[in-house]
Amino acid sequence: MGNQDSVYRVYSVAEIRAIETDALAMQADAGNADTMSLMQKAGLAAAHLAAELLTQAHAKILVLAGPGNNGGDAFEVAALLSAQGHVVHVLQCGETANYSSDALSSRHKAQAQHVQFIDTAILATLPADWALIIDGLFGIGLKQAPEGSIASLIRDINKLAAELAIPLLALDVPSGLNADTGQVTGADGIAVCATHTISFIGNKTGLHTGAGRDYAGEVSVATLDIPANFFPPGKARLNTAASLKGILQPRKQNSHKGSYGDVIIIGGASGMVGAAILAARAAQFSGAGRIYCGIPGVIPLAPSYDSLHPEIMFRSPEDMDFHNHHVVIGPGLGTSASVQALLTKAIKSAKTLVVDADALNLIAADAALAHLLAARTAASVLTPHPLEAARLLQQGVAEVQADRLLAARKLAQQLNTVVVLKGSGSIICEANGDLSINTTGNPALASGGTGDVLAGVTGALLAQGCTAAEAARIAVWAHAYAADELVAQGVGPIGLTASELLPVIRQNLNLLTKR
Repeated sequence: MGNQDSVYRVYSVAEIRAIETDALAMQADAGNADTMSLMQKAGLAAAHLAAELLTQAHAKILVLAGPGNNGGDAFEVAALLSAQGHVVHVLQCGETANYSSDALSSRHKAQAQHVQFIDTAILATLPADWALIIDGLFGIGLKQAPEGSIASLIRDINKLAAELAIPLLALDVPSGLNADTGQVTGADGIAVCATHTISFIGNKTGLHTGAGRDYAGEVSVATLDIPANFFPPGKARLNTAASLKGILQPRKQNSHKGSYGDVIIIGGASGMVGAAILAARAAQFSGAGRIYCGIPGVIPLAPSYDSLHPEIMFRSPEDMDFHNHHVVIGPGLGTSASVQALLTKAIKSAKTLVVDADALNLIAADAALAHLLAARTAASVLTPHPLEAARLLQQGVAEVQADRLLAARKLAQQLNTVVVLKGSGSIICEANGDLSINTTGNPALASGGTGDVLAGVTGALLAQGCTAAEAARIAVWAHAYAADELVAQGVGPIGLTASELLPVIRQNLNLLTKR
């Protein structure tokens, strides 16, 4: 649907508006009356996608048209679908006199194509045998939550589509969803729950993180034939398998275990030793040359080996030299004074560092540790979930989740590190603000131990020579895609365990090395 490189970038609303302004100016300068408007191109792209979703000729389609240009896009697609022989009903939710000239032109076109305009009272009397519902209520400019009759309409449409399995196509962004943050607008807001979203001009950040993945459904992008040079490089991209190809190289025949680095896993407080073992196993399955599991000496009856994976070597972390090692610290670590000393040692001397779980909480509670981490020049990756990120930023979880991109950028900048803000659409952010939004994963990962696995995978990739950003991006993708593959095989999402991810992660990492 247009310039492919731009499809993998994600943009803020401000960036999209700037691109649109430049494109409209180019059209005005061209002065060609035969040139299609952006609204017409949006309608054409949406009509093509709608046609793919329809399984019958002369289908009955409901189009919701809002008061702004998103409503104009809705009129345009309604006219095109009616011209194809479908039976199209439009529920107009804006005053006709308030539409732009482009939107009015599209409305007139819909009328000329015998689209049936209805109101909510008429809608209630019609049989609910819709083959497709199209959401054109609000676009990217929504500033407040839908309310009153519009909120009721959205609620009814969501219920109807879910109960009858009706495809629901959102134009640009599901109405009620913040296109920047991926959160539903307003504390008690409501949004259209789409099965498909066609994003106009460029991909929107909010479609891929937070609640966005639940509301946007399957996302496609229509660049509306805007030239590639109109799209800025931007500071955000989607984290996909295609974007990771070429980072991991095929292994040379002339190599040995020392070629792939030594990883030390430090963690495992009383009752939490399994967290450290999970991370160590993950590092083993992800290709590190040698793995050491360092259970702090304060733990009584700490294991001396892993009976399932005896390849992992157990050592006292207090006696280990971290200088030539890649250290993962935090899984099940606890927050005692003795482990705080280990964290200080790791921050000061580890060749590369992954900080997870309790180690993050220790840093959040100690400004000196945070300062020490920010002063590191060697590669570091932090892997907080939203609560841990909130503690590090000294704010509430709701504030972190309200703008996940902003929270990740603040944290990466403050601590001079790569940050993985976990969650739906995990965010990988570098200290300079460049970020990737991961496209894989599902609720199967919402279980104990999956974060420990992610930390171990990240450490193993650092040991194999990846940069901090590369290691984080590959680890997050491979880890989450493993959950997708297992669910596709019928394993989960309910009851999937962290250990089950390991062999599939190994397959995914090997997949990335193939030419």
